Order: sequence, then structure tokens, then C-alpha cells
Amino acid sequence: MRKTFKLIGRLLAGFVVVLLVAGVAFANLSPELGSKPTKEQRVAYAKSGHYEDGEFKNLVPTEMMTGGSTFSALWKFVFGKTPNANPARPLPTQPLTAASIEQKTPEIVRVTWFGHSASLVEIAGKNILLDPMLSVKMGPLPFLTPKRYNPQLAITAEELPPIDAVLISHDHYDHLDYQSILRLKDKTSNFYVPLGVGAHLLAWGVAPAKVHELDWGDSVKLPGLTIISTPARHFSGRGLTNRNSTSWSSWVMKSATKSVFYSGDGGYGPHFQTIGRQHGPFDLALMECGQYDAQWANIHMMPEQTVQAALDVQAKLLLPVHWGAFTEAHHAWNEPVQRASAEAARRNLPMTTPELGQPITLGQPLPQLAWWR
Repeated sequence: MRKTFKLIGRLLAGFVVVLLVAGVAFANLSPELGSKPTKEQRVAYAKSGHYEDGEFKNLVPTEMMTGGSTFSALWKFVFGKTPNANPARPLPTQPLTAASIEQKTPEIVRVTWFGHSASLVEIAGKNILLDPMLSVKMGPLPFLTPKRYNPQLAITAEELPPIDAVLISHDHYDHLDYQSILRLKDKTSNFYVPLGVGAHLLAWGVAPAKVHELDWGDSVKLPGLTIISTPARHFSGRGLTNRNSTSWSSWVMKSATKSVFYSGDGGYGPHFQTIGRQHGPFDLALMECGQYDAQWANIHMMPEQTVQAALDVQAKLLLPVHWGAFTEAHHAWNEPVQRASAEAARRNLPMTTPELGQPITLGQPLPQLAWWR
């Protein structure tokens, strides 16, 4: 009997693996996969100093898996159970309108977080979207990927006013969303992306004149605003065969009077102190905080590291992101912000956690309600 149960277990496990492989193979035929940089581009990328043998590299050695294997992590993700992994009800959301966004002066610096990392930064009179993942479902295989906690967002991509710039940190599905790009491409003036990511946008019909690839240290000037690509410690890829074929970045936004930093995704590292020395201090830092695990500790920060990284870049105010929308790791949905809040208080770092869609304006009273408890 025991042998029979073992056989059944192996057959079921094999069936699941076959389904996963078939699903991934199907996904690789989807337009959501995007495209690859050209041969000429790959030759040019070698000049960046962090591109070798067809792959982008981090500034410091970075093992992707720091415990277990990729398969064990996938198995744990699909079949593991985590208490309070998802909220019991939709998260509180404040509806946003295009009219309210357009009511501003160039002096105002206002930030609205939509959940996960998607955020709108209004600075120097410009509308800057960060990693606009504005869909309810993720990727070409939504039955295998997490669904958004809230079926309705504070504002849809269609409802947003004209966007001056979209900044993409890397090409993972929870940051570079195919459906969102399709809905934003005609109302967005410019897309600023890491090296290689432009190929995805071009494949999706974004006008070539709108697509700008920036290497770490590159900058672009808009009227009253400078945008700078800075390092991150992460990885990239949207399919089975393109791991690290595109780069990843954090971003600096500087007006005449204010500076904002966005960490993108990534593990803790010495690059944060370098960014702080070169570009800080920052009036606000939107920092990754969530979807961490001991199995991938080098490529996603623990909440306490999020606070340390904010201090490293010389942030005056921390806004934790990369939580509040999807469950992609084995921790309670609100654990990241609970731990970050405690650590920020211990380190005397001001931190704010607005509701989804609730704008915060620098220089004005900040939301202090711990709605996530």
C-alpha cells in the first residue's frame, strides 16, 4: 500500500511538472514575452562594464538562490501555505481622477502609490510613472501567477492624464506589464528603461522615438527635471532563455528644489551608499519592501535592510513599496510594512504608508494611519 501511495505521489508530481513546463513553453509563444536586443545592441552593451558573455552582471557577486533550488522555491510557491498571505478583504483605496492629478504647480512634489511598486511621481510639473503594473492579473499564464488583491485600482491606465515619462526598473512581469504598456503607450511622451528593455517596448508597438535606454550613470534632462539611471542588485528575464539579457536599474529624479529616489527591485548592497554620496540627500525614497525570502536574500531586501538602504541613500522620508498588491513570497501580506515600520522607528527615520491611491505631498502633513495592521 505504501508503495502504491508513493507511486501515486510521484505520478502526480510528474503531472504537475509537465503542466508547468507546458505552460511555460506556451508562455514563450506569447507576445507578453517581448523581444531580445539586436546583435548590434549586444555588442554595444559590452562597453557598459557590467555586461559579459551575453549577460548583465551586478556590481558585486550575487548568487540568485541563497538556499534550496529554483525548483524547490517554485514548488514551495505553488503548494506552500503561508498564514495571512493574502488580506481578508480588498485593501482601502482612495479613488483618483485625472483632474485631481492635473491640479498642481511646478513647485509641488506629490507621490501616489497604487500598490506593489507602481507609483505616480509629480515633480517639476511633470507626471512620472514608476513601473506601472496596472493590471489585475500578471503575465501570460495568469492561472499560475498571483492575482491582485484589489480587483479595482485607484485609477486605470485609460483614466490617467498624459504621462511625461515612464521609468522601468527591470523587465519582470510584476514591473513591466504588457497590458499596461499597451494602454499607456499613446499617452506617454517618453519611456526611460535599462539597457535591453527597449526591445520589449518596440515589440509592443511603442514608437521608437519614445524609447530611451539608459545605462547606470546616464542621465536625461527634461524641462526643470533631471532623471538619472543608477545601479541596483537584481536580475532580469521574461522567458526560459533570456535570463539577464536586459539590465536593471534604480532611478533618481531631481528638480531645482527636490530629489526623489526609487530603488526598483533588488538586494541590499554597497551601491546604496554610493548613490547617497553621489546624488543624495533625497527628500523621499520609494524603497523595495516585500516579496523577500531567505532563499533569495541577495536579490530582495529584508525590511530592516530596506530601512538601512534608505539611510544609506540619505533619504529624509521612506515610502515602502513592492507590497500591498500581490503575494509572491512566503510571508504575511502586511509583514513587510510592520517590520519596516518598527525598524524605521528604532532608527529615527520618518516613514509614511498612505492608502492605495492616496497622494502625499512633500512639505505637507503625511498620512500616519497604520491601516495595514
